[in-house]
Amino acid sequence: MATAFDVPPNKLIPKIADELRKLETIKAPEWAAYVKTGRHTEKSPMEEGWWYTRSAAMLRKIYIEGPIGTTRLAAKYGGTADRGSKPDKAVRGSRSISRHTVQQLEKSQLIHKEKDGGRAVTAKGRKLVDSLATLVLKEMAAQNPELTKYL
Repeated sequence: MATAFDVPPNKLIPKIADELRKLETIKAPEWAAYVKTGRHTEKSPMEEGWWYTRSAAMLRKIYIEGPIGTTRLAAKYGGTADRGSKPDKAVRGSRSISRHTVQQLEKSQLIHKEKDGGRAVTAKGRKLVDSLATLVLKEMAAQNPELTKYL
């Protein structure tokens, strides 16, 4: 069985986002249409279902780097802020988006709190990500028969 480590994220994250759309516990808040994703951006996201894409990316990030907290997740989704004539500076992304996404993933029982801090993926979350990673690897193997040895 393939894992999130075995497939490229640009193919895995849209598959996870499609699965998260089916869950009732993961919904974009009312303010999600108007909010910027961090201090480093000028506008809010233009993509229709960006909340699900961010949730899927965070689930994958927690899978790979967990246990991890919301502050570190916000830093992962940060960028560089343009400060005019001063040098650019690294800033973290919105902690509110990170916090709400993590809370929704927790309600869906895909992640759980660790006793030492941070969040880690549950068995249900690991099963979801691994099954979708296997599906992506099978699709890639159909195009490149050399990859069948990894199935």
